Amino acid sequence: MTLLRSTSLSFGLALLGFALALMLGGRWFQAGAQEPRKFQYKIVEATTDIQNMQTVLNEYGAAGWELVAVGFGDLTSPRLIFKK
Repeated sequence: MTLLRSTSLSFGLALLGFALALMLGGRWFQAGAQEPRKFQYKIVEATTDIQNMQTVLNEYGAAGWELVAVGFGDLTSPRLIFKK
């Protein structure tokens, strides 16, 4: 009876360890190996013309830039803020 109980306990602990390893995904091995990501930012003033703004967005998107914010410098012309 004690052999069965210790085998069940060992199996349960092994299963728990395997589940924890899956959840962590090997993060403890990767933590020191990764360098922080570096981003570039670009601020573009656009006109309020919808067609012009759509053209600018498509051009920058095709070049790999992602729109992250829209600001208004002088409250009339939008500033598009891109990140790559």
